[in-house]
Amino acid sequence: MRLPALVILLALAATPACGPVFAQGGSVNVYNWSDYIAEDQLKAFEKDSGIKVNYTTYDSNEILDAKLRTGRSGYDVVVPTASPFFVRQLAASLYLPLDKAKLKNWNNLDPEILAALGKYDPGNAHAIPWMWGTTGIGYNVAAIRKRMPDAPVDSLRMIFDPAVVSKFKDCGVMMLDSATDVLPAALKYLGLDPDSKKTEDLAKAADVVKAVRPFIRKFHSSEYINALAGGNICLAFGFSGDVFQARDRAAKAKDKQEIAYAIPKEGSLLWIDVAAIPKDAPNPANALRFLDFLLEPKVAAASSELTGYANGNKAALALMPKEISENPLIYPPADVRAKFYTITAGTADQTRERTRLWTTVKTGR
Repeated sequence: MRLPALVILLALAATPACGPVFAQGGSVNVYNWSDYIAEDQLKAFEKDSGIKVNYTTYDSNEILDAKLRTGRSGYDVVVPTASPFFVRQLAASLYLPLDKAKLKNWNNLDPEILAALGKYDPGNAHAIPWMWGTTGIGYNVAAIRKRMPDAPVDSLRMIFDPAVVSKFKDCGVMMLDSATDVLPAALKYLGLDPDSKKTEDLAKAADVVKAVRPFIRKFHSSEYINALAGGNICLAFGFSGDVFQARDRAAKAKDKQEIAYAIPKEGSLLWIDVAAIPKDAPNPANALRFLDFLLEPKVAAASSELTGYANGNKAALALMPKEISENPLIYPPADVRAKFYTITAGTADQTRERTRLWTTVKTGR
């Protein structure tokens, strides 16, 4: 998911190891995506548990991955995307197993989401699902209509067809800075397996993105939220919840903009972000308590309302506004979900090749 951005708690420490500690409960160092948990719920956790939350944010899985692999990150709870990042990190033994006996809220989780996550983490032994969603098309309705009344807003052509994307260069186009999100979508656009690790397939996907590169204002995994909301861009390929946040901010702004989101009819990446405890966590007991807090229905419901993402907590559905729980773009119907795809972890060589190709896309070399 994931990931610019409003810092959730300005009063919290800027680094995971600093800040005052509550004498009765110690601290927990959380490293998470921006705008990804309801602030009032964090404050309630601190009050109820006596545990100080040192909360810092990132906006790409690559940043988190690098910190975890360096070792001694100082974090107690992190929130990677299940595949391919959590999968590879799990294979590298970077996480502690969960003591489920201390997770009294475990039964609140959605069995369907647990089953999907269990493909990567057998027995759901190391992580809990947090939010899940899709990658798709965010757009300014009026700006797009003005330039192309018949724009294919529900198709990957909107992002990857140069004849289409070029029409929106003047009003601004942004794309996720993420090879693991963009290249699979380009493969899907080409009618190829979005999970292909073949060098020749990935090269074709990179060529698709290079063809529209002249019309992309910026690659970034969070700045497009405010850019869409403020009317600074008119088109983005991004995460579903981010676009919904942009829509809500735009609706509240003085110069209101109508922002919409579309799941590509060709299919979309289904991603699941998970919460897990690094093996070198300095406060593992408090980390486990924090995970149990995330499993509370009110916490998941409030955070979905904030983020615009679906959550993995089945008990939270009844607590959520119907505009979220019954929104087919957040909780899609079965026929739409049937076209979703997931990405598996590749080998180290395959990962390096994908990263190399992505660098050529962004640099134009």
